[in-house]
Amino acid sequence: MDQLLQSLKKGDMEIASLPNPTPKKGEVLVRTAYSAISTGTEGKTVSDARKGYVAKAKARKEEVAKVVKAAQTYGVAETYKMVMNKLESLQPLGYSLSGEVVQVGEGVSEFVVGDKVACGGASAAHAELVTIPKNLCVKLSSETDLQQAAFTTIGAIAMQGIRRADLKLGENCVVIGLGLIGQLTLRLLKAAGVKTFGVDLKQELIDLAIQSGADDASLRSDELIEERIKQFTQGNGVDAVIITAGTSSTDPVEFAGQICRTHGKVVIVGAVPTGFSRKQYYRKELELLMSTSYGPGRYDANYEEKGLDYPIGQVRWTENRNMQAFAHLLGSGQLDIADLISHEFPFEDAKPAFDLIVDNEVSKMGVVLRYDTSKDHFTSKTSALRSVLLKSDAISFIGAGSFAGNFLLPNLKDKISFSAVATSRSHSAENAKRKFGFGQAFANAEGLLKKDAAGAVAIATRHDTHAKLATAALQNGKRVFVEKPLCLYPSEISEIKSEIDRDPKVDLMVGFNRRFAPSVTALKAKLVDNLPKVIFYRINAGKQPDDHWIHDPEVGGGRLLGEACHFVDLCYFLAGAKVIHVSVAPMIGEPQNFDSFTANLSFSNGSVASIVYLSNGNKSLPKEYIEVSTGGFSASIDDFKKLSFFGKTTSEKKFPKQDKGHQKEMELVAESLNSGKPFPISIDDVFHSTWVTFAMLESAKRNGEQIRISEFQNEWTSPKES
Repeated sequence: MDQLLQSLKKGDMEIASLPNPTPKKGEVLVRTAYSAISTGTEGKTVSDARKGYVAKAKARKEEVAKVVKAAQTYGVAETYKMVMNKLESLQPLGYSLSGEVVQVGEGVSEFVVGDKVACGGASAAHAELVTIPKNLCVKLSSETDLQQAAFTTIGAIAMQGIRRADLKLGENCVVIGLGLIGQLTLRLLKAAGVKTFGVDLKQELIDLAIQSGADDASLRSDELIEERIKQFTQGNGVDAVIITAGTSSTDPVEFAGQICRTHGKVVIVGAVPTGFSRKQYYRKELELLMSTSYGPGRYDANYEEKGLDYPIGQVRWTENRNMQAFAHLLGSGQLDIADLISHEFPFEDAKPAFDLIVDNEVSKMGVVLRYDTSKDHFTSKTSALRSVLLKSDAISFIGAGSFAGNFLLPNLKDKISFSAVATSRSHSAENAKRKFGFGQAFANAEGLLKKDAAGAVAIATRHDTHAKLATAALQNGKRVFVEKPLCLYPSEISEIKSEIDRDPKVDLMVGFNRRFAPSVTALKAKLVDNLPKVIFYRINAGKQPDDHWIHDPEVGGGRLLGEACHFVDLCYFLAGAKVIHVSVAPMIGEPQNFDSFTANLSFSNGSVASIVYLSNGNKSLPKEYIEVSTGGFSASIDDFKKLSFFGKTTSEKKFPKQDKGHQKEMELVAESLNSGKPFPISIDDVFHSTWVTFAMLESAKRNGEQIRISEFQNEWTSPKES
């Protein structure tokens, strides 16, 4: 299928041929009929992308601050590579379309093949085929015009702004900013029986507002505008102001405060600054409200990705129900927006369409792309089946996100042959294919595992998929490198182990990179395995947002399971002996899944280790600090930038950059694949560190109870009585 993609580096735009996406659980596959271009949001995105680096920096100050912070941690050279990796990636555009369902994923009962639908969200991009979560998709009646329905998501934005204003029949409202969303807002207000007044900077949009049904409208520059609004409200002031403009000026918010009545409401839908003088808002006790996109559910992964709806009794209007309401108005004929659609372009002419928008040669009205719905996307042009003989010196990747793109792939490139790459989004697979030279790109892991002949596969996806993909890859006879953690449930260890025991040719390693850091390698050389050690390891991990996927026990497993396995493995490596028992004390009253805790590990050679994991530390504190003492000798590693020895003499070694071992790890992985030798971390070590981490999680659940590893492991691996 074809999809419109844009480079953030130069602003170049192209229609790329990508692998067909496949719907995951809770998704539908839609063949696009029309997609709407958001002349405001997308126009700004394209305009910013076409600017030079200095102009980009001015337009994205928050991103620049992150770059500066990264440079302080990773060094200028490494940060430059990360930034260019992001800028050189092709990004999709679009978030509102209409089309037909051609396939439904597991767990979807709301739609069937052949349904006409309107779709929204980041996955509703300008593409011939799209996979859409079911809560971002609404069914259309047979009477609904598909061209107009392509604006359903944009209409839901306007509708949510009105709901935030909570206007009643007979009340009045001023709409500031009469672009597409402003015009839709006027028409929806009219349908709801609210009197309206439009304000904009352009006369043609004022004229269109009157055509849209506004009771009155005026240029912002009109000297009599305040008097006209006063007359419009019979001297009482406006019940509500909805700001749909996009500007860097504070004038819309200031003006809204001037024209509102006492206890009136100001709703911000567009991208405007909120810095304003206090006087009007204070004296009138005004409400300043933000309207979040399409409505409740937006940016909530449980709602959008998992399909968990909010009960209608508690949340009457979700983003999906807003979309349904707008689609119903179109289908019933109560709303007609045909005159707001100023241009229609064939999908193949998307670039000229954006040129018109960016060059301001078209008013900020509706622009749609039309697709050839007769095109056959499902007849395979090749019958590429996986060869019986796997290529031992080639590797494929499942997952190519920021971590893989910044730390794994660059350090493997030119050391081993890249065969194929698969990601859940087609454009991401194409980006990785182009940048790193993969032979094939897939939009799903299943296709890669069935058709790709590489002897090894790297899994760099979200945590909940690791065990399933690793097991499937092992069943296909592949050697497997999987990013931490190995799995999210103890039972999955046995499933993976059974596949390894079944086929002696396969191999598996988890990306415990820290044992390969130059500072760790130098320290390990000074230690004797059979001598007991005291190890202290402090990790100032920092707080992750409450809605981050790592906190979801079904997806990320929580930070103890999802991240602490790294630190368990390093302590195990430095101690030179296996862990025999653990105890973990979580911070009392912690709202998330053991975000802050202390763990005590005892080893078979008499060593002990304390892992202190912080999510509540200050950002200025270095992220990782390790201290080891044994037989009168001590050493410390400060954030992998400095190694200090304390013995008969004191010495210090500084490293040119923070190096957590990714480069050396990937060198050794490539070497093992090219030579046929085992991975640099044994399967036994991988399983042991994983079992210890699960035991730590169990101890935390039991408020610090000591867990003996052998007994815990036996509980999960011994046959259960029926």
